[in-house]
Amino acid sequence: MIAAVFAIAAGATHAQATSQAQVLNYRPVFQACHTAGSPLNLAIRSMQIGSTSTLLLVDPETLATRLDPAQNWSCADTDDGRQQQTRYLRAINAATGLTAPSTGVIANGGLRASPAPGTFITGDLCPSRRPLDRAFLQKQEARQSPLPVALSISGTWLTHHRADFEWLLEQQRNGGLQITWTDHSYHHPYIPGRPPDENFLLMPGVDAQAEILGTERLLIANGQTPSVFFRFPGLISNPALMQMVARDHLIVLGAAAWLAKSPRARPGDIILIHLNGNEPAGLAIFSKLMAGGELPQPFKPIEQAP
Repeated sequence: MIAAVFAIAAGATHAQATSQAQVLNYRPVFQACHTAGSPLNLAIRSMQIGSTSTLLLVDPETLATRLDPAQNWSCADTDDGRQQQTRYLRAINAATGLTAPSTGVIANGGLRASPAPGTFITGDLCPSRRPLDRAFLQKQEARQSPLPVALSISGTWLTHHRADFEWLLEQQRNGGLQITWTDHSYHHPYIPGRPPDENFLLMPGVDAQAEILGTERLLIANGQTPSVFFRFPGLISNPALMQMVARDHLIVLGAAAWLAKSPRARPGDIILIHLNGNEPAGLAIFSKLMAGGELPQPFKPIEQAP
Protein backbone atom coordinates (compact mmCIF):
# COMPACT_ATOMS: atom_id res chain seq x y z
CA MET A 1 0.00 0.00 0.00
CA ILE A 2 1.45 3.37 -1.03
CA ALA A 3 1.63 5.79 1.86
CA ALA A 4 -0.91 8.58 1.60
CA VAL A 5 1.40 11.32 2.84
CA PHE A 6 4.99 12.13 1.96
CA ALA A 7 7.30 14.86 3.22
CA ILE A 8 9.10 17.40 1.08
CA ALA A 9 12.12 19.66 1.26
CA ALA A 10 13.65 20.81 -2.00
CA GLY A 11 17.31 19.84 -2.13
CA ALA A 12 17.20 18.49 1.43
CA THR A 13 18.41 15.22 2.81
CA HIS A 14 15.84 12.61 3.80
CA ALA A 15 16.31 13.40 7.49
CA GLN A 16 15.62 17.07 6.78
CA ALA A 17 12.69 16.32 4.48
CA THR A 18 10.74 14.21 6.94
CA SER A 19 10.69 17.06 9.46
CA GLN A 20 9.23 19.57 7.02
CA ALA A 21 6.03 20.08 5.02
CA GLN A 22 3.78 17.33 3.69
CA VAL A 23 2.56 16.60 0.19
CA LEU A 24 -1.22 16.20 0.27
CA ASN A 25 -4.11 15.99 -2.22
CA TYR A 26 -1.83 14.97 -5.07
CA ARG A 27 -3.89 14.65 -8.23
CA PRO A 28 -3.72 15.00 -12.04
CA VAL A 29 -4.95 18.24 -13.60
CA PHE A 30 -4.52 19.82 -17.02
CA GLN A 31 -4.44 23.59 -17.03
CA ALA A 32 -2.97 26.35 -19.17
CA CYS A 33 -1.03 28.68 -16.89
CA HIS A 34 0.41 32.15 -17.41
CA THR A 35 2.50 34.50 -15.33
CA ALA A 36 4.30 37.74 -16.08
CA GLY A 37 7.55 37.24 -17.94
CA SER A 38 7.06 33.52 -18.63
CA PRO A 39 5.74 31.64 -21.65
CA LEU A 40 2.75 29.32 -21.42
CA ASN A 41 3.18 26.47 -18.96
CA LEU A 42 0.86 23.49 -18.56
CA ALA A 43 -0.01 22.28 -15.07
CA ILE A 44 -0.31 18.48 -14.95
CA ARG A 45 -0.45 17.90 -11.18
CA SER A 46 -1.89 19.81 -8.25
CA MET A 47 -0.94 19.27 -4.61
CA GLN A 48 -0.77 20.86 -1.20
CA ILE A 49 2.71 21.27 0.28
CA GLY A 50 2.22 22.31 3.85
CA SER A 51 -0.08 25.31 3.57
CA THR A 52 0.93 26.08 -0.03
CA SER A 53 -1.08 25.02 -3.07
CA THR A 54 1.54 23.87 -5.57
CA LEU A 55 1.58 22.90 -9.25
CA LEU A 56 3.79 20.57 -11.26
CA LEU A 57 4.28 22.58 -14.45
CA VAL A 58 5.60 21.65 -17.89
CA ASP A 59 7.08 23.96 -20.49
CA PRO A 60 5.27 22.56 -23.55
CA GLU A 61 8.15 23.37 -25.89
CA THR A 62 11.24 22.38 -23.87
CA LEU A 63 9.50 19.61 -21.81
CA ALA A 64 11.22 20.96 -18.68
CA THR A 65 9.23 20.55 -15.45
CA ARG A 66 9.09 22.70 -12.34
CA LEU A 67 7.25 22.94 -9.02
CA ASP A 68 5.84 26.34 -8.20
CA PRO A 69 3.20 27.82 -5.87
CA ALA A 70 -0.16 28.05 -7.63
CA GLN A 71 -0.55 31.66 -6.48
CA ASN A 72 2.26 32.66 -8.88
CA TRP A 73 0.20 31.61 -11.90
CA SER A 74 -3.11 32.39 -13.54
CA CYS A 75 -4.51 29.02 -14.70
CA ALA A 76 -7.57 27.77 -16.54
CA ASP A 77 -8.62 24.24 -17.45
CA THR A 78 -7.55 23.15 -20.92
CA ASP A 79 -7.66 19.95 -22.96
CA ASP A 80 -5.58 17.97 -25.42
CA GLY A 81 -7.36 19.45 -28.42
CA ARG A 82 -6.42 23.01 -27.50
CA GLN A 83 -2.79 22.00 -26.87
CA GLN A 84 -2.37 19.54 -29.73
CA GLN A 85 0.06 21.75 -31.66
CA THR A 86 2.53 22.01 -28.78
CA ARG A 87 5.66 19.90 -28.89
CA TYR A 88 4.57 18.30 -25.62
CA LEU A 89 1.23 16.98 -26.87
CA ARG A 90 2.75 15.90 -30.16
CA ALA A 91 5.32 13.87 -28.22
CA ILE A 92 2.68 12.25 -26.00
CA ASN A 93 0.52 11.31 -28.98
CA ALA A 94 3.44 10.04 -31.05
CA ALA A 95 4.73 7.84 -28.22
CA THR A 96 1.26 6.44 -27.57
CA GLY A 97 0.60 5.77 -31.25
CA LEU A 98 3.93 4.16 -32.17
CA THR A 99 2.37 0.74 -31.61
CA ALA A 100 -1.23 0.46 -32.70
CA PRO A 101 -2.79 -2.90 -31.75
CA SER A 102 -6.26 -2.50 -30.29
CA THR A 103 -5.86 -5.43 -27.90
CA GLY A 104 -3.17 -7.61 -26.43
CA VAL A 105 0.22 -7.03 -24.90
CA ILE A 106 2.49 -4.27 -26.20
CA ALA A 107 6.19 -5.01 -25.80
CA ASN A 108 8.48 -1.98 -25.85
CA GLY A 109 5.90 0.60 -26.84
CA GLY A 110 6.55 4.30 -26.78
CA LEU A 111 9.44 6.53 -27.78
CA ARG A 112 12.37 4.30 -28.74
CA ALA A 113 14.59 6.55 -30.81
CA SER A 114 15.05 10.17 -31.75
CA PRO A 115 14.90 11.53 -35.30
CA ALA A 116 18.06 13.46 -34.43
CA PRO A 117 21.39 11.65 -34.03
CA GLY A 118 22.84 11.39 -30.58
CA THR A 119 23.19 9.11 -27.60
CA PHE A 120 20.41 9.11 -25.02
CA ILE A 121 21.36 7.20 -21.86
CA THR A 122 18.52 5.82 -19.75
CA GLY A 123 19.27 3.79 -16.64
CA ASP A 124 16.60 1.75 -14.91
CA LEU A 125 16.43 1.56 -11.12
CA CYS A 126 14.09 -1.37 -10.58
CA PRO A 127 13.83 -2.89 -7.08
CA SER A 128 17.10 -4.67 -6.32
CA ARG A 129 19.14 -6.06 -3.45
CA ARG A 130 22.34 -4.94 -5.15
CA PRO A 131 23.88 -1.47 -4.89
CA LEU A 132 23.87 1.26 -7.51
CA ASP A 133 26.57 0.96 -10.19
CA ARG A 134 28.35 4.11 -9.05
CA ALA A 135 31.66 3.30 -10.75
CA PHE A 136 29.98 3.10 -14.16
CA LEU A 137 28.41 6.54 -13.73
CA GLN A 138 31.68 8.04 -12.52
CA LYS A 139 33.45 6.65 -15.59
CA GLN A 140 30.92 8.33 -17.88
CA GLU A 141 31.11 11.57 -15.89
CA ALA A 142 34.84 11.63 -16.59
CA ARG A 143 34.02 11.70 -20.31
CA GLN A 144 31.30 14.35 -20.08
CA SER A 145 30.25 16.45 -17.12
CA PRO A 146 27.48 17.05 -16.43
CA LEU A 147 26.38 13.68 -17.77
CA PRO A 148 22.75 13.75 -18.99
CA VAL A 149 21.04 10.57 -17.85
CA ALA A 150 17.36 9.68 -17.53
CA LEU A 151 16.97 7.51 -14.43
CA SER A 152 13.82 5.38 -14.47
CA ILE A 153 13.22 5.10 -10.76
CA SER A 154 10.85 2.85 -8.87
CA GLY A 155 9.56 3.96 -5.50
CA THR A 156 10.75 0.85 -3.72
CA TRP A 157 14.26 1.25 -5.12
CA LEU A 158 14.40 4.72 -3.60
CA THR A 159 13.06 3.65 -0.22
CA HIS A 160 15.50 0.71 0.02
CA HIS A 161 18.58 2.44 -1.40
CA ARG A 162 18.69 5.67 0.57
CA ALA A 163 22.50 5.97 0.53
CA ASP A 164 22.66 5.41 -3.23
CA PHE A 165 19.88 7.95 -3.80
CA GLU A 166 21.71 10.52 -1.68
CA TRP A 167 24.88 9.81 -3.69
CA LEU A 168 22.98 10.56 -6.91
CA LEU A 169 21.73 13.83 -5.44
CA GLU A 170 25.28 14.76 -4.45
CA GLN A 171 26.50 14.08 -7.99
CA GLN A 172 23.64 16.23 -9.25
CA ARG A 173 24.47 19.11 -6.89
CA ASN A 174 28.16 18.94 -7.79
CA GLY A 175 27.43 19.11 -11.52
CA GLY A 176 28.54 15.56 -12.34
CA LEU A 177 25.09 14.34 -13.34
CA GLN A 178 22.19 16.02 -15.11
CA ILE A 179 19.36 13.74 -14.00
CA THR A 180 15.94 13.47 -15.58
CA TRP A 181 13.75 11.52 -13.16
CA THR A 182 11.63 9.08 -15.16
CA ASP A 183 8.73 7.38 -13.40
CA HIS A 184 9.11 3.58 -13.42
CA SER A 185 6.12 2.78 -11.14
CA TYR A 186 6.21 2.53 -7.35
CA HIS A 187 6.43 -1.21 -6.67
CA HIS A 188 7.49 -2.43 -10.15
CA PRO A 189 5.37 -5.59 -9.74
CA TYR A 190 6.93 -8.68 -11.32
CA ILE A 191 6.64 -12.45 -10.82
CA PRO A 192 9.30 -14.54 -12.65
CA GLY A 193 7.81 -17.03 -15.09
CA ARG A 194 4.36 -15.46 -15.22
CA PRO A 195 3.23 -14.60 -18.79
CA PRO A 196 3.43 -10.91 -19.78
CA ASP A 197 -0.34 -10.47 -20.02
CA GLU A 198 -0.58 -11.21 -16.28
CA ASN A 199 2.67 -9.61 -15.16
CA PHE A 200 4.18 -6.20 -14.40
CA LEU A 201 1.45 -3.52 -14.43
CA LEU A 202 -0.88 -6.01 -16.16
CA MET A 203 -0.87 -8.15 -13.02
CA PRO A 204 -4.40 -8.58 -11.64
CA GLY A 205 -5.16 -6.18 -8.80
CA VAL A 206 -2.48 -3.62 -9.66
CA ASP A 207 -3.65 0.01 -9.58
CA ALA A 208 -1.48 1.38 -12.37
CA GLN A 209 -2.31 5.04 -11.79
CA ALA A 210 -1.51 4.73 -8.08
CA GLU A 211 1.82 3.19 -9.10
CA ILE A 212 2.56 6.22 -11.29
CA LEU A 213 1.39 8.95 -8.94
CA GLY A 214 3.01 7.30 -5.92
CA THR A 215 6.47 7.51 -7.44
CA GLU A 216 5.96 11.14 -8.47
CA ARG A 217 4.90 12.04 -4.94
CA LEU A 218 7.86 10.22 -3.44
CA LEU A 219 10.28 12.09 -5.68
CA ILE A 220 8.70 15.40 -4.71
CA ALA A 221 8.87 14.35 -1.07
CA ASN A 222 12.61 13.98 -1.52
CA GLY A 223 13.18 17.36 -3.09
CA GLN A 224 13.17 16.24 -6.73
CA THR A 225 10.97 17.17 -9.69
CA PRO A 226 9.36 14.38 -11.75
CA SER A 227 9.78 14.61 -15.51
CA VAL A 228 7.12 14.07 -18.17
CA PHE A 229 8.48 10.60 -19.02
CA PHE A 230 7.21 7.20 -17.89
CA ARG A 231 8.78 3.81 -18.57
CA PHE A 232 6.68 0.68 -18.12
CA PRO A 233 8.22 -2.04 -15.95
CA GLY A 234 9.61 -4.70 -18.25
CA LEU A 235 8.60 -2.42 -21.16
CA ILE A 236 5.28 -4.31 -21.03
CA SER A 237 1.92 -2.58 -21.45
CA ASN A 238 -1.33 -2.84 -23.39
CA PRO A 239 -3.47 -0.28 -25.26
CA ALA A 240 -5.53 0.57 -22.18
CA LEU A 241 -2.40 1.30 -20.12
CA MET A 242 -0.89 3.34 -22.92
CA GLN A 243 -4.02 5.48 -23.08
CA MET A 244 -4.11 5.87 -19.31
CA VAL A 245 -0.52 7.14 -19.26
CA ALA A 246 -1.35 9.55 -22.08
CA ARG A 247 -4.34 10.85 -20.09
CA ASP A 248 -1.95 11.53 -17.23
CA HIS A 249 0.08 13.55 -19.76
CA LEU A 250 3.22 11.46 -19.66
CA ILE A 251 5.42 10.44 -22.59
CA VAL A 252 5.90 6.66 -22.72
CA LEU A 253 9.59 5.86 -22.96
CA GLY A 254 10.72 2.64 -24.66
CA ALA A 255 14.19 1.71 -25.86
CA ALA A 256 15.66 0.92 -29.28
CA ALA A 257 18.76 -0.55 -27.63
CA TRP A 258 18.30 -2.57 -24.44
CA LEU A 259 21.96 -3.43 -24.53
CA ALA A 260 21.84 -6.62 -22.46
CA LYS A 261 19.32 -8.03 -24.94
CA SER A 262 20.27 -6.30 -28.21
CA PRO A 263 23.94 -5.29 -28.03
CA ARG A 264 23.87 -2.76 -30.84
CA ALA A 265 23.00 0.92 -30.95
CA ARG A 266 22.49 3.32 -33.84
CA PRO A 267 22.64 7.11 -33.77
CA GLY A 268 19.47 8.45 -32.17
CA ASP A 269 18.68 5.26 -30.27
CA ILE A 270 17.42 5.49 -26.71
CA ILE A 271 19.76 3.19 -24.82
CA LEU A 272 18.53 1.14 -21.87
CA ILE A 273 20.92 -0.12 -19.22
CA HIS A 274 20.21 -1.18 -15.66
CA LEU A 275 22.15 0.72 -13.00
CA ASN A 276 20.68 -1.23 -10.06
CA GLY A 277 23.39 -3.90 -10.02
CA ASN A 278 21.23 -6.49 -11.78
CA GLU A 279 22.58 -6.30 -15.32
CA PRO A 280 26.38 -5.95 -15.52
CA ALA A 281 26.36 -7.40 -19.05
CA GLY A 282 24.60 -4.30 -20.36
CA LEU A 283 27.19 -2.01 -18.77
CA ALA A 284 30.00 -4.05 -20.27
CA ILE A 285 28.42 -3.79 -23.73
CA PHE A 286 28.03 -0.02 -23.29
CA SER A 287 31.73 0.27 -22.44
CA LYS A 288 32.65 -1.85 -25.48
CA LEU A 289 30.57 0.32 -27.78
CA MET A 290 32.14 3.43 -26.31
CA ALA A 291 35.65 2.03 -26.84
CA GLY A 292 34.77 1.27 -30.46
CA GLY A 293 33.46 4.78 -31.10
CA GLU A 294 29.96 3.45 -31.83
CA LEU A 295 28.07 5.81 -29.53
CA PRO A 296 27.87 9.39 -30.86
CA GLN A 297 28.87 12.09 -28.39
CA PRO A 298 28.12 14.31 -26.64
CA PHE A 299 25.44 12.46 -24.73
CA LYS A 300 22.11 14.28 -24.89
CA PRO A 301 19.30 14.79 -22.35
CA ILE A 302 16.18 12.76 -22.98
CA GLU A 303 14.12 15.96 -23.29
CA GLN A 304 15.78 16.46 -26.69
CA ALA A 305 14.70 13.04 -28.00
CA PRO A 306 10.99 13.57 -28.92
